[in-house]
Amino acid sequence: MRLLTYNIHKGIGGRDRRYDLSRIIDVIKAENPDLVFLQEVDRHVTRSHVHDQPRLIAEALALPHQQYQLNVHVKHGGYGNMLLSRWPFGSHHSISLRYQTKKPRAAQVAVIQTPDGPLQAVNWHLGLSEAERLWQAQRLLGHHLFLEGSKLPALVAGDFNDWRNTLAGGLLSKHGFTQLTTPISSFRSFPAYFAVGSLDKAFARGLIAPAAHIFRGSKATVASDHLPLVVDFKIK
Repeated sequence: MRLLTYNIHKGIGGRDRRYDLSRIIDVIKAENPDLVFLQEVDRHVTRSHVHDQPRLIAEALALPHQQYQLNVHVKHGGYGNMLLSRWPFGSHHSISLRYQTKKPRAAQVAVIQTPDGPLQAVNWHLGLSEAERLWQAQRLLGHHLFLEGSKLPALVAGDFNDWRNTLAGGLLSKHGFTQLTTPISSFRSFPAYFAVGSLDKAFARGLIAPAAHIFRGSKATVASDHLPLVVDFKIK
């Protein structure tokens, strides 16, 4: 099974600042994922031509099961996270990760009925400060909707905004998660055109992940300000 997680930056290129959602779709299609975790997906916002990006992405990828999570409102629309799957959801929840008065953020928590059995999947986009990220991780890991899947194999991935990789040896490891994106020097994903930061990460519990990589195709270096992370895995 293959996961792709990608901060698509609303479909706006990180270097040319040009909006072109087709580049994002081409990058995702090139890796043929079974699960897709997206962050910064616009819906009905002027900068992205008032497009309904969740609908356009879902139609283009032909992954039959999708959930969209609107986190930040912008006039009559906004942006947020999106989860797409080749297989159906057994359950799906949205958990707010808003810290104090900072920008609204949230996590998508789903149980996906894969051919190898149920998988708990978490797609999130964490905050910019270390204190905010620590609080957000604590909130998720202690939330009753997340704990409902505590006996399931699990995959947590997305844009961690964690430049110093501080979450790796702390809360996540205490809850049985292993970082799949290590050493971090091999997983630099930001900025896309000259990646120096390992911001897009994946952690797993109860999974075998023999391969993971940052996709560095020529189109990926211009489509967004992040590069996508790809993880191949199977349930133990």
